[in-house]
Amino acid sequence: MLPVSELLFFALAALVLVLTPGPNMIYCVSRALCQGRAAGLISLAGVMLGFGVHLLAAALGLTALLLAVPFAFDAIRLAGAAYLLWLAWQAVKPGGAAPFQARNLPQDPPARLFAMGFITNVLNPKVAMFYLSFFPQFLHPEQGSVLLQSLQLGAVQIGVSGAVNAVLIFCAGGLTALLSRSEGWLRAQRWVMGSVLALLALRIALPERR
Repeated sequence: MLPVSELLFFALAALVLVLTPGPNMIYCVSRALCQGRAAGLISLAGVMLGFGVHLLAAALGLTALLLAVPFAFDAIRLAGAAYLLWLAWQAVKPGGAAPFQARNLPQDPPARLFAMGFITNVLNPKVAMFYLSFFPQFLHPEQGSVLLQSLQLGAVQIGVSGAVNAVLIFCAGGLTALLSRSEGWLRAQRWVMGSVLALLALRIALPERR
């Protein structure tokens, strides 16, 4: 069982992931705006299944890698920090995307909504990179099964992502109108998100006790 303090910090990282501009959030919010909350929730169900695919792939892959090459922790830690810094730059660079920006989508039946949500997530490199670069920061091989610890972290991430996206779907119309009201507010969103990502990157780039 991982320490509660580390699970809480990981939950914060998962929250930042789901709030950064990306295909999953944009797709679910766009569906809710174009086709209603039910369509958004069906799409979200497909996204959640996609998270399961990423989780199993990352958990099994990291277990094999870290058992074979224990020193891979440092390499993955630094790669994770670099990736978070890249996300921070994407948020604050001129013309960068702001959270809660939606796009127009055609009307689709439930089966296609679910399938598109699943495919959107499975093909989302941000999720794969998050799992592979961030999971190792919280794994403790000396405390037991790396696989079980990875599954525990994955459950936290999926729970946070599902809850946040569900809230966004239910509040899509009013939230998008509110957050898109002024250019200054959109710019502030990007800088806050970029600052949090940069701080997370520094946190994991610092030398660890492992």
